[in-house]
Amino acid sequence: LGSAAVTCPPVPAAVDIQPACLGLYCGRTVLSVNGSLETYGDCGVCPRGQRTDDNKICRECVESPDRYDWLYLGFMAMLPLVLHWFFIEWYSGKKSSSALFQHVTALLECSVAAVVTLLVSDPVGSLYIRSCKVKKLSDWYTMLYNPSPDYITTVHCTHEAVYPLYTIVFIYYAFCLVLMMLLRPLLVKKIACGLGKSDRFKSIYAALYFFPVLTVLQAVGGGLLYYAFPYIILVLSLVTLAVYMSASEVE
Repeated sequence: LGSAAVTCPPVPAAVDIQPACLGLYCGRTVLSVNGSLETYGDCGVCPRGQRTDDNKICRECVESPDRYDWLYLGFMAMLPLVLHWFFIEWYSGKKSSSALFQHVTALLECSVAAVVTLLVSDPVGSLYIRSCKVKKLSDWYTMLYNPSPDYITTVHCTHEAVYPLYTIVFIYYAFCLVLMMLLRPLLVKKIACGLGKSDRFKSIYAALYFFPVLTVLQAVGGGLLYYAFPYIILVLSLVTLAVYMSASEVE
């Protein structure tokens, strides 16, 4: 009699089973990997550049920003440039031929700041950046979702779940401000001779006001801006077009 072949079911990979973490963004860091066995730490905050997966394990962000993410970063990068141009035109106007040079300088400052920001981001020295995928609005406000198991002790699990879309904007604004303070005063002092001493630096003073405003706007409303910026662009385009056409008719 022939003996039938006996097949054994596949052996599942070994897993260090532990209870799930509380809260939306608390996770366990991977301490060591031994073959198919992963050893996890205690529940807590994920390190920078990581976020929790569906099993509440901290995983490194290895994805690339999608097209919408790049459009959002472009929108946030254009805000200081547009404000620079507005205040340069507002305070220079037709009184000085230096406005064009200041416009070009502002463009140069923001462009260099954007390139340097990408170079210092992970991976350092490359224009490529790795990111975590944005899944929902609460990903931008993890500080609001720290669990309190006994309603007394709070487990702090605040981390950048949308890495690096939140902090990279602050880094960019910092470089913009530094480059402006290094380049613009020298340029304005040399070429803005048609303006009075009190007027030639007003566009720089304006930037010292709107950069803190932009920083607070990103800190508080970054998540809202991420989802609303296409509509903001559309509304602002219609408003500015209407204002321009009405001003042209008046003239």
